[in-house]
Amino acid sequence: MVFPDGFLWGSATAAHQVEGNNVASDFWALEHAAVSRFAEPSGDACDHYRLYRQDLALLRDLGFTSYRFSIEWARVEPEDGAFSRAAIAHYRDVLEACREFGITPMVTLHHFTSPRWLMKLGGWEYEGTPERFAAYCRLVMSELGPLIPYVATINEANIASLTRRMIEDVTGVKPGRASVEQAPVGVGTLQTEGAGDWRTAGADALGTTPENLNLFLFTWSDRGLAVVKRAHVEARRVIKEVSPSTQVGLTLALQDMQSEAGGEKAAAERWAEVFDDYLSAMDGDDFLGVQNYSRVLVDADGAAFHPEGAELTQMGYEFYPQALENVLRRAAAAGLPMIVTENGIGTDDDNRRTHFIRLALEGVERCLADGVDVRGYYYWSALDNFEWMLGYRPTFGLIAVDRSTQQRHVKDSARYLGAIARRNALS
Repeated sequence: MVFPDGFLWGSATAAHQVEGNNVASDFWALEHAAVSRFAEPSGDACDHYRLYRQDLALLRDLGFTSYRFSIEWARVEPEDGAFSRAAIAHYRDVLEACREFGITPMVTLHHFTSPRWLMKLGGWEYEGTPERFAAYCRLVMSELGPLIPYVATINEANIASLTRRMIEDVTGVKPGRASVEQAPVGVGTLQTEGAGDWRTAGADALGTTPENLNLFLFTWSDRGLAVVKRAHVEARRVIKEVSPSTQVGLTLALQDMQSEAGGEKAAAERWAEVFDDYLSAMDGDDFLGVQNYSRVLVDADGAAFHPEGAELTQMGYEFYPQALENVLRRAAAAGLPMIVTENGIGTDDDNRRTHFIRLALEGVERCLADGVDVRGYYYWSALDNFEWMLGYRPTFGLIAVDRSTQQRHVKDSARYLGAIARRNALS
């Protein structure tokens, strides 16, 4: 089967995970707090802020036709209402390089990290956050819109809904507004020792109070979830106003919720929390970004992240690339064209990465054969990068990075996926 003409073949990154020295962001402060839940600081990361042309050339030579990356809000607006012309010029250069190399860019405007100053106002619990986020989006799209054919306003807008339920499954307690200490750093992995000190130290590092330390990833209250949804709606409104030719959507983290005996109702409730509850916010979007890595098994006793004896990835969840097909079929209910904006595996065995990609794309192929509207596939990630609280241990990348020299080393899985992209078909 040949994939549709214009199908987007890409890989993805996030600014904080690859650019390096994102010093104005909330996460940078937390990484360097007196007590930190991060395994290590991000530091220079992959130095992608400087080496982006080299990385884009690699992707082009491999056969990729698209690249998804994020513009960092904290770089563009390092202080409330003060915008950096230098940062805008940098991202213009990245977009111009994409055009030069024949690569279609997809830009994400918020990928987990926020400016430090937002935490002083209350972060993603603050009622004024949607308007401030929209003002940043207006500036970016007014300046760069003609170079951006696709934009995702918020990466995994539902991530807090997903982790809130996940924490409840693991601990039996629904996390509250002040429960950052319960946040998972990997599926099924919780760190609670010294958590109160972490929260206090983090607030001190950001010059705010523990009550205002409402990070995007840990916005678990109903109020916070509503702020995130409204931020997307406000961002879409201004983007459509200043750059009407740009296709606008958001991305959702969607696990394959599989019900077992007695778990049908619970599985349906979990899906509703992470998908159905976001449909109203997507009304008016041009596409849905689908992000999937594995499945969850739900029975009468609760949820399990993998069956006993299953092969696990470095993140602790099951090797199960078949989940992508199931999620795409179910997410088609949104009535929007879908783009797989993230799908991948953290592993040090590149043969397993290649096999994961193959099985996932066979599922996409079956969806297309049945008329499911899928318009692109982005592997996560282009580079081995900073995997948030887990540091540099998990390796998702198609391209390895020697961080002592910043040398890139192309993996066989990158060549495999690039060859598929060039053919626009599985072999």
